Amino acid sequence: MKSVLLASTLALALLSLPLVSASVAAPPPPAAPAPGPADWRTPDPNDVLVIDTNRGRIIVELVPEAAPLFAARARQLAHEQFYDGQTFFRVIEDFMDQTGDPKNTGMGGSTQPDLPAEFSFRRGADMPFVTAGVQGGGEVGFIKSLPVMSQNMMLAPMTRDGKVQAWALYCPGVAGAARSGEPNSANSQFFLMRAKYPKLEKQYSAFGRVIAGQDVVLAIKTGEPVADPQDRMERVRLLADLPPGERPNVRVIDPAGAWFKTELARVRAQEGAAFSACDVKIPSEVK
Repeated sequence: MKSVLLASTLALALLSLPLVSASVAAPPPPAAPAPGPADWRTPDPNDVLVIDTNRGRIIVELVPEAAPLFAARARQLAHEQFYDGQTFFRVIEDFMDQTGDPKNTGMGGSTQPDLPAEFSFRRGADMPFVTAGVQGGGEVGFIKSLPVMSQNMMLAPMTRDGKVQAWALYCPGVAGAARSGEPNSANSQFFLMRAKYPKLEKQYSAFGRVIAGQDVVLAIKTGEPVADPQDRMERVRLLADLPPGERPNVRVIDPAGAWFKTELARVRAQEGAAFSACDVKIPSEVK
């Protein structure tokens, strides 16, 4: 009889325990509302490369704040029509598309002298940097369309020039200057990132980012080297050099605007501790 009483007592105790519901994942944060007119910016047409390929059009925004020398070189060579007809001779899946070599071998360049490394740059308080978060004591953010990592600006008053060290993050779409094993050897060749690749950071000069046509970047034929027929840049022009009738209207979301701040907060909440600036998309419009 004692064993029956114990069993009954245990059953009553179990019935009196509160029910615990199964854990339910929190719903993803809602998307930001559609951007308004104040959320967009119009890039300087002298800082926009329009690359027409046999696969479609790629539009790259130059960011001279990060690599002024190579940005100027890209402007010059586009103005001279140097890039027209050059192929994507080295294209690696989940990595990058390389082009800009008149020899199409990786060994050529322009007649201009090689450029010194611009693997990092000095960020001052006057630079248009929009902070996206703090990481390892530094600041992650954006300069125009380019994702950037920087020392904390709190260190600026302690430096000789009142600035801190910063460098680009190699996210999808970032445009980098190709080089040989010699750091100061960038000339005309460049690459467009197909995927995130942090190993390139502080090793290659990043001079801009694709703001439209990343799908074309991903459609370029792969190979190392690429087998014939290789995809090619049929025409490369500065937006400012295109005749008015051929010039598209380009605008891109301003990272300093309200829409971007809302979208940034959404992505940060969604990604949590795994958040990366590469997770944040910057919409553009080309008409």
